[in-house]
Amino acid sequence: MAIQQAIANSFKKELLEGDHNFKQSGGDVFKLALYTAGATLTSATTSYTTSQEVSASGQYTAGGGALVNAGTSITAGVARVDFDNLSFTGVTLTARGALIYNTSLTNAAVAVLDFGSDKTATSGTFTIQFPAPTSTAAILRISG
Repeated sequence: MAIQQAIANSFKKELLEGDHNFKQSGGDVFKLALYTAGATLTSATTSYTTSQEVSASGQYTAGGGALVNAGTSITAGVARVDFDNLSFTGVTLTARGALIYNTSLTNAAVAVLDFGSDKTATSGTFTIQFPAPTSTAAILRISG
């Protein structure tokens, strides 16, 4: 079992086929689900799965939480999308990684996030903090 940070291979193909809409207003709905170290999530992951998802606790429920699209931009030939940070309050959980997926496209996988180690919240807040939306750090970016 392993969580390996990656953009889903299926997402790359679906993007070229015009299946994902990242418009800030009127675009698709993207969610983020949390997973234990026992999960197998890699570039071969094609859709959201409940296998080894963290248990419901506090504000965290199966399927995770909806991401707020903070917009798309392009600078120096690099296109990118930004999401607001996502917090789950009143939780007791341990997560090793996460899956971003598109609920508007049959829960299609977008990206696997590997936290590098188990991250824990005990009767507290668990926050996913996204990197700055720069051409070198944005969570999703396309360059040529």
